[in-house]
Amino acid sequence: MKYVEVEWDDECRGFRVDPYGYLEELPRLAPELPPGARAFVTDPDHYRFSSPRCVKDLALAEVRVATDKSGSLVVRFTPNPWKHEEELEIRYSGVVHFSFDSPHAIDWMASDTFLLDEVLPDPAGCRHEIALTDATLVVRCRDLDAVWTTP
Repeated sequence: MKYVEVEWDDECRGFRVDPYGYLEELPRLAPELPPGARAFVTDPDHYRFSSPRCVKDLALAEVRVATDKSGSLVVRFTPNPWKHEEELEIRYSGVVHFSFDSPHAIDWMASDTFLLDEVLPDPAGCRHEIALTDATLVVRCRDLDAVWTTP
């Protein structure tokens, strides 16, 4: 990611995450983002770690790629029972690129957990990068719609 920092810390045996570089740039970047992406990342709870609507600690549940040429993609995250009351579904439209890189370096976790994300302007519309505990998901698309729902 360009502004958000996510790195493994051997000393504390956990991830250090820091969205503040991105949050400092967000007022400049937000007007260049498509409406859905802008609403998602400028939500005050998005990076507030204590909020039940903070993306951190959600569990990756499903990735649905359209088999037609509609350019749609859906990524669903389930709630962390100690933090969230709702699940998050991100619906991407006009997808021109999708990648999921998983080195399988962490074998003691049952699922990949959402660490942090960053949405940047892109010629296609926006570029959404999600850092997971053992993978990175990148989508370049026209826009996205993030929907919180009760499971």
